[in-house]
Amino acid sequence: MTDRIKRCCAYALLALSFPAAAADKVGDTNVTLCFEQQDVLPWRTEKGGGLNFELLKMVEKRLDIHFEFQGIPWKRCLAQLKANAVDGAFAVSYKPDRRELGEYPGGQQIDAGKRMHVDSYVVIRKKGSRVDWDGKSFRNLDGAVGFQLGYSVGDVLRAQNIEVDEGSQRADELARKLIAGRVAAAAVGGSDAHGLMNGPLAPQLEQLPVPIIEKPYFLILSHGMVAARPQLAERIWRAVEEARNSAAYRKLEAIEGVRH
Repeated sequence: MTDRIKRCCAYALLALSFPAAAADKVGDTNVTLCFEQQDVLPWRTEKGGGLNFELLKMVEKRLDIHFEFQGIPWKRCLAQLKANAVDGAFAVSYKPDRRELGEYPGGQQIDAGKRMHVDSYVVIRKKGSRVDWDGKSFRNLDGAVGFQLGYSVGDVLRAQNIEVDEGSQRADELARKLIAGRVAAAAVGGSDAHGLMNGPLAPQLEQLPVPIIEKPYFLILSHGMVAARPQLAERIWRAVEEARNSAAYRKLEAIEGVRH
């Protein structure tokens, strides 16, 4: 029996373990979501602010459901998702191996229209450094490129066959490691880069103009959630798309100055 068939059988059994009457009830439904426990502006804050939360509030109103949020370290959030200990996680970019953790909107053909937002990864270097990135490869790299623990940009960096450092939890921690010379460059999300370049460490840093990669970010739902409540899962993903395209949400994006 292949691993894929084993997983399908496991999800089917998991679905049968839920009461049928509760399978797709929309009103008065609680859905537990985890997110990374740190500020990633303008998308989210540890205390539940930011565009991601505003978008999910709109989804709650459209579907008459209630999201319960858990802010925890990112690797633990993904582990909780895989264990079906939470119903979903956000905001998650796509990696093939993350299909083991949960379900993306669209199934096998990822539906980018149901994304929460788009963001990029960029290169930060210590001021005065000669490290460069031209969109395809690094030049003058004299050490490792650091990135945050569990972040998908690690796959892109490893494909470059360069030395990498995944030992930092937070963007500011990674920036301090860069300033101290413990890494030669840092790959950080565009939102984190904005915070760094407008924060107290900015005088010691430089951001390179060409992004490493640009990606959509999704609300992904646990295999258990999708198996037990497939119609609700589809309603949630559809409502994310509708809310993101709404005039009310576009107005919030305009205030933050982000691209839709």
